[in-house]
Amino acid sequence: MSHPHHLRLPSPAGPPLTGHLPFTDAPGVPDPIEVTSRWLTRGGRPWFPVSGEFHYSRCPAGEWEEELLKMKAGGVTAVASYVIWIHHEESEGRVRFDGDRDLRRFAELCARHGLDFVPRVGPWSHAEVRGGGLPDWVLARDCVPRTDDPVYLAAVRPWFAAIAEQLDGLDRAHGGPIVAIQIENELYDQPGHLLTLKRMAQQAGLSAPLWTSTAWGGVRLPPDELLPLYGGYTEAFWTEADGGWPDTCRKHFFFTHQRDDEGIGSDLRPVRVRGSEPDASSDRFPWATCELGGGMAVSYHRRPYVGPDDIGALGLTKIGCGSVWQGFYMFHGGTNPKGELSTLQESHATGYPNDLPVLTYDFQAPLGEYGQYRGTYHELRLQHLLLADFGHLIAPMESVLPERRPKGQSDRETLRWAVRGDGGSGFLFVNNHQPHEQLPEHPDTTFSVEFPSEGAELTFPSAPVTVPSGAYFCWPLRLDVAGLRLEWATAQPVCTVDADGRTVLVLAATDGIAPELALDAATVSAVRTPTGEVTPVGDRLLVTGLRPGTDALVEAETADGGRVGLLVLDAATARTVYRGRAWGAERLVLSGDGVVFDRDEVRLHGSGGATSFAVLPAPERAPVVDGAPAETVADGVFLRYRVPPVPAPRHAAPGVRLVRAAGPAPEPVTGVQGRASAPADKHFDTVAAEYRVEVPEGLPPGTLLRLHWHGDVGRAYVGDTLVADQFWAGRVWDIGLDRLPADALRSEGLRLRLLPLHADAPVHLPEQARGERGTAAVTRAEWITRHIRPVRAG
Repeated sequence: MSHPHHLRLPSPAGPPLTGHLPFTDAPGVPDPIEVTSRWLTRGGRPWFPVSGEFHYSRCPAGEWEEELLKMKAGGVTAVASYVIWIHHEESEGRVRFDGDRDLRRFAELCARHGLDFVPRVGPWSHAEVRGGGLPDWVLARDCVPRTDDPVYLAAVRPWFAAIAEQLDGLDRAHGGPIVAIQIENELYDQPGHLLTLKRMAQQAGLSAPLWTSTAWGGVRLPPDELLPLYGGYTEAFWTEADGGWPDTCRKHFFFTHQRDDEGIGSDLRPVRVRGSEPDASSDRFPWATCELGGGMAVSYHRRPYVGPDDIGALGLTKIGCGSVWQGFYMFHGGTNPKGELSTLQESHATGYPNDLPVLTYDFQAPLGEYGQYRGTYHELRLQHLLLADFGHLIAPMESVLPERRPKGQSDRETLRWAVRGDGGSGFLFVNNHQPHEQLPEHPDTTFSVEFPSEGAELTFPSAPVTVPSGAYFCWPLRLDVAGLRLEWATAQPVCTVDADGRTVLVLAATDGIAPELALDAATVSAVRTPTGEVTPVGDRLLVTGLRPGTDALVEAETADGGRVGLLVLDAATARTVYRGRAWGAERLVLSGDGVVFDRDEVRLHGSGGATSFAVLPAPERAPVVDGAPAETVADGVFLRYRVPPVPAPRHAAPGVRLVRAAGPAPEPVTGVQGRASAPADKHFDTVAAEYRVEVPEGLPPGTLLRLHWHGDVGRAYVGDTLVADQFWAGRVWDIGLDRLPADALRSEGLRLRLLPLHADAPVHLPEQARGERGTAAVTRAEWITRHIRPVRAG
């Protein structure tokens, strides 16, 4: 017995408000940015940005360019970064923009590679930084920070001037990359001060078409002056250790039209819990985000574990809810710089409710602290490829919820779905995943969607399917593909590419759901499919029985004489798809390694072992790797190139020698708000287990030491210098050898000190880390080699 799910799209809404906000782009730019009440436009076309946070001052400058290219290959179109005041002016009057603090060079690299830039200038940033980014000397002044106190403003004014000087000539008027500037952060009750800061930034010379502010927590903004940006996290490190999974996180796995997340930053302000009413600004501003969780930091008292599907489901659900700007925090993890006067992390010692690690700010991000590729990166890239090709269609589409939907956040039985449509076409979104609690499968499922503008109703698929537990996906409805109308597909659109004189739409199958394509027969003159059947059903041609893969190409000739291909990849292969310009054309590259596109070169990021990549359309000549043409073999409609391993000396597994076993775990200590505090430095000298790691010469550049361990807190030293740290949360601990002082490393080696966790410590551990307390040990160590292989035109 089938379980139909019905939804009727309303008649298309009237045009959005335009010209009602004081946001203007620079005169004469070829692609002016504008804000309507429902979406953004660029060059007169609906615009769906994807932004990713990357803190330049938490990453070595020598790595910036390649890491930005990784972000771009992951579908990020705009790079956001806090300009963290204390990182630049730890001592009053000594403002540094050198080395890893070179804001201008970072912005110029964004511009060089076609990435927009969004500086978040504060002056208060939070960002889990000491003082929220305000230098100690500012906090020591007799003033009230984050208000219009003249003494505070007198300190801010030259700081804004210094930022403006660094970014001079990089605004849109001069062809620069700055599309938006964020003022302050998480300031919920000072609209007048926010307006003062905006005026001060403008007077200093900062310029952008968009001025933004975070809008969660029931914030009060100066009317129409700042574009409100929202967020949503799958987990929170800032809530109580014994509080369970916060409802403010749970709600992000449902389709709703509530934009606010009152849980973000709730440790620093009163919580104002919203009901289901729409946000006050929703009739004047589009739903834009800047902090969808790309991961989550780990505090001492609460240590969340975030998986790729958690972030993938969050991102896709927000698109279905109505987002028109996907902004992820963090997209790239980092490391806190070493302070000259103090450590620079948020801590109880500085009056904050959470103790954070001294150095690591990995954030479990899609790209890790050392640029490691995570599963999250591939989940999000799949969605960002969709937005790159179809975001201009999705952005103006209204999000519509079905009548039968979950009764509340405790409802795990009702299917969660929504449609974004414009009256004549749309996209269906389903989310059957949430963290911590497995959602049930939904057997015998069909959907019925009415399109009032054309009197059409789609009921699909042709036979009921089971929506698997953990699945989340987007299906196209009445999508035009180069003159062919795809009435529906039970597979997610990925992107398009031109190959062999036709437009190819790539789709990703969902594990457990057979792909089915329904074509409008009036738009098709002929169809060929490699497997399965093409069956006329009324005014449609139904393609069933496809076996997803690189050869599952349905070829169609359109009624107007065009050629279209519909390529249905299996779910695993779809997560290896990259798209970029390579060797003179736009191409798809399938690779299990990381891929970046840099002008006319492709670079593979992998282990250096034998590997391969596949290309569509294939170049005329085989690409050259390490000076020789790559070996070729057919792979469905792709041409696959085999890459031999990198000749390199083999190194034995790391020698990790126990020097001292751990003593009794330190007694728990609590600090701000009664939360557990990180152990004092003295305990690492007295009761920590100590290991020595011999680091051989000749390890390839980019090598990581990966430690499998357990305990409470781990710290790594070269000599007496702290070089890496981590709170135990069930994850491996990576240490990038390239960032360690080479001479001292050779002469003194690497020391590890691991503290055990007290049995009574009021610390939340994820399920993956709930092992035996009271012990600390390294259980295994390995070298992770990371090679960059240039692939050039043949």
